[in-house]
Amino acid sequence: MSLLSSARRIVVKVGSSLVTNEGRGVDAEAIANWSRQLAALAGQGRELVMVSSGAIAEGMKRLGWATRPKELHELQAAAAVGQMGLAQMYESQLSAHGLASAQVLLTHADLADRERYLNARSTLLTLLAHRVLPVINENDTVVNDEIKFGDNDTLGALVANLVEADALVILTDQRGLYSADPRKQPDARFIADAQAGDPELERMAGGAGSSLGRGGMLTKILAAKRAAGSGAGTVIAWGREPDVLLRLAAGEAIGTALHAATPKLAARKQWMVDHLQLRGAVRVDAGAATKLRDEGKSLLPIGVTEVQGDFSRGDVIAVQAADGQELARGLANYSAAEVRLIARRPSAEFESVLGYAAEPELIHRDNLVLR
Repeated sequence: MSLLSSARRIVVKVGSSLVTNEGRGVDAEAIANWSRQLAALAGQGRELVMVSSGAIAEGMKRLGWATRPKELHELQAAAAVGQMGLAQMYESQLSAHGLASAQVLLTHADLADRERYLNARSTLLTLLAHRVLPVINENDTVVNDEIKFGDNDTLGALVANLVEADALVILTDQRGLYSADPRKQPDARFIADAQAGDPELERMAGGAGSSLGRGGMLTKILAAKRAAGSGAGTVIAWGREPDVLLRLAAGEAIGTALHAATPKLAARKQWMVDHLQLRGAVRVDAGAATKLRDEGKSLLPIGVTEVQGDFSRGDVIAVQAADGQELARGLANYSAAEVRLIARRPSAEFESVLGYAAEPELIHRDNLVLR
């Protein structure tokens, strides 16, 4: 049974050699093929995010460069030129198959900073809610170390964490993971199933692959390990396998499946349980305590009676009963200063008090774990 058969939210990452047909320019046929499959999956009610390499390779082709430059400013120039063609091709092909799309350029710094992380998350989840398929690439034109050290396998895993995906699919120019590089050792053993994070996988993984991309099989193994941290399994498969996404979603075993040891929701809630650096707490009235404990509801600001600490949006905070006993903990949608303004108020008043309308919940039930 494929990891994708029951996955509702899927991140698909494609590499440079596939997107640009080994550097000959953006491959319209390949992108049209993936777009057709993505449209079919969207028709099944699945939510999809595409993480695509290829901007630098496409820029090299447009600039007439036969080999990848080493100077960062030239790599950045190639990315700027290539991004135009890459975005245009995805937009036209996805549109031809009835899918709206959006271009999102991210850096690792965007996902390391709490506020920018939450803003990126909100944007992507809003796009998915509106049935828009985000096409994500690293913003290589402005950040030096993203080109020098970055790779889109890692970005794919970070995006899977960001949107709490059920599965990450890494499409590459290899059938999957082998015990050794099959191009050098013909007797290398194919690995169909394994657990993400197994140290043996890192030992077996080879070095960099093509001259166009920056990631080899090791980066894919490490990406799967990172994705598993939020409960997402990873499939590594050949990108030109006929109907690869549709067949995976139908339950067919293709490529290498790297399973997460902990399911998605359990992984998220265990992280919150284990979170030691609580930034603050709120106390709630008896009615809110009952709804949390007995009815599995979200925490609304109207039930908050007291705010402790100086937490920010996205921090893990404790939820306490009137006697101070910890009932739960979870991710705050508002800062402590904002909660002090909207405590005991219904959500209809938030905009007039804060100057903007945001989430009605202080902590959504999906981001809350009972103690």
